[in-house]
Amino acid sequence: MNARTEPAETEPDSIARPSLVREFLLVAGLFLVYKFGRQLATGHTGEAFHNAHRVWDLERTLRLPDEGAVQSALLHGDALVRLANTYYATVHFPATLAFLAWLYLRRPAHYLWARRVLAAVTTAALVLPFTFPLAPPRMLAATGLVDTARVYGPSVYGPPSSDHLSNQFAAMPSLHFGWALMVAVGLIAATRSRARWLWLLHPLITLLVIVGTANHFWLDAIVAAAMLGLALAVIRRPHRPRRCTGTAGRGTRRFVPKEQVLVGAGR
Repeated sequence: MNARTEPAETEPDSIARPSLVREFLLVAGLFLVYKFGRQLATGHTGEAFHNAHRVWDLERTLRLPDEGAVQSALLHGDALVRLANTYYATVHFPATLAFLAWLYLRRPAHYLWARRVLAAVTTAALVLPFTFPLAPPRMLAATGLVDTARVYGPSVYGPPSSDHLSNQFAAMPSLHFGWALMVAVGLIAATRSRARWLWLLHPLITLLVIVGTANHFWLDAIVAAAMLGLALAVIRRPHRPRRCTGTAGRGTRRFVPKEQVLVGAGR
């Protein structure tokens, strides 16, 4: 008797895996652009604080939830707020790198798509601080929010005047949230597991963390999601992997393209 096996997943198209060296340089370049590109938009401190007041007032006009409610939940215990600060400081880059590495090894077609989307969103996000510099809510006294990283630790930022590794007045859009949302979207698109929707917990937790630690306004995340949505609409997504069907010999299964199944059914 033929051994019964679970159907496996296979890429929809025969996509050659791109050169590892070339992709390493491209992805490294993407991260360097993200890390240092915002330095080109440093300065404009007064305008950044003015825009922060405008964003805060607009959120109240739109009746968005108060960021303080999320922070109050975090401040119920020192361990929880430190965990949120650690998540903000340590998960962002490693999670995105792991996502790209897994796609590169297991889903080359989806890897190329995800890399292009991330590159497009990151490039667009670097342009916005030139036209709309924005101070984070932790710097705005009117919000009444605590700079949790400075008070409880760990912190990834120094005083804005001496922090030469990041532009703290480029809060909009939140690439923390934009990249986290793309990780979830990419893994949902590239897999077939019924549990794949749980990947949405990553952007959800990221959203609560960036707001609760007073590093971003709600609108920073909303703008990032809109930019990602536009990139996803423009950049064509590959088909989700299909499960193998049919048999080829004893104990083995082979992939039958959908077109062949339809042709065979019409005979």
